[in-house]
Amino acid sequence: MAFMTEYEFELPRGYVDEHGNLHKRGTMRLATAADEILPMRDPRVQQNPSYLSIILLARVITKLGDLQAIDTKVIEKLFTADLTFLQNFYRQINEVEHLKIQAVCPKCEHEYEMDMPFLGEMGEVL
Repeated sequence: MAFMTEYEFELPRGYVDEHGNLHKRGTMRLATAADEILPMRDPRVQQNPSYLSIILLARVITKLGDLQAIDTKVIEKLFTADLTFLQNFYRQINEVEHLKIQAVCPKCEHEYEMDMPFLGEMGEVL
């Protein structure tokens, strides 16, 4: 299975452009460290930390319907249901998953798959 870096989505309501066209299907890529760090320098984020999600989404959404470009103006004009959907979708595709390992019971030799939690610097489970 190939490592996926882009994920398709469909907005619950859809973005209506200046010509009245509805755009619902799109693609979002995985976020990079720069996607999360660079917007912190933006004056709009410094004035209003909630604006961070607008910039983040504008950076990681690679396609939305037939739009030529996705920028903060497009994200600002989304219906709140679609903004919430995209924020949740962003978290869903960017969350760290637990490592799965194959294990064998030493007594009965039953094979099974189990989650291996990530450990932090002090050995705590993340």
